[in-house]
Amino acid sequence: MITVESLVPLLGGALALGGAAVALTRRRELILRWCIWAVAVPLVAALFWVGDPGTAVLAISAGWIAAFEYGALVGLGRMDKIVMALAVTAVVLTTWWDPEQTFRVVGAGMLAVAAVPIIAGDATHGLRRVSAGTLGVAWLSPLAGMVPLGPTALALFAAVSMADVVAFFAGPRLGGPALSPLSPAKRWSGALVGAAAGVGVLGAVHGLTWQLGVAVAIGGPAGDLFESMIKRGVQTKDSGTWLAGAGGLLDRIDSLLIALALAVLLT
Repeated sequence: MITVESLVPLLGGALALGGAAVALTRRRELILRWCIWAVAVPLVAALFWVGDPGTAVLAISAGWIAAFEYGALVGLGRMDKIVMALAVTAVVLTTWWDPEQTFRVVGAGMLAVAAVPIIAGDATHGLRRVSAGTLGVAWLSPLAGMVPLGPTALALFAAVSMADVVAFFAGPRLGGPALSPLSPAKRWSGALVGAAAGVGVLGAVHGLTWQLGVAVAIGGPAGDLFESMIKRGVQTKDSGTWLAGAGGLLDRIDSLLIALALAVLLT
């Protein structure tokens, strides 16, 4: 059984090794990114250690930040962003208190987001707002999966993060065909080596099942490509600028979102 206590040595060791690696590169962007991880990882682990209340607070906070980042990316108005964030909040709380109603609440959240431009009578941009808003609810709702998964979600986060880092460094060095036109810099070789590293993390914490293995190996890269598709569609490099050297929160959890969705659906 995965516990927060069993993950602490892994997370601490990963931070230490990562810090040594980025120090050797002397790349300012990577050093700033590591500093953010050094602050965020202990905070996230502490919230998971609290249990369901802490995990729900984490999921809701991430949902609000991600909703406003995504809304800014696709050009949604303030009310669209607020209703989207409230919808994700409702999904998280429902998953915690009455999980059998989760999919109904997701549907209700989509209807609420769609209602905003309809009530406003937006004949010019209404279709775009409805499409973008409902997609946002569907994309961000998997954050609610952190509550029932508990520490397993933290292990999943560590695994997809490791997979991302390994793929980032291994792909350019191993070469080979591009993974997708959505992200030409990424290589199949990097994705495969990264997936192996992510699955290895799950094995190291005794949390490897075929469901979680699929979530990391397929969901992680798919989540990264999904956000790349959105950013290419709006011709933007990062989802935000507030995380120094790391863009926005969506840039850090894009892989996790689809991995969480697969983990919840398969388990």
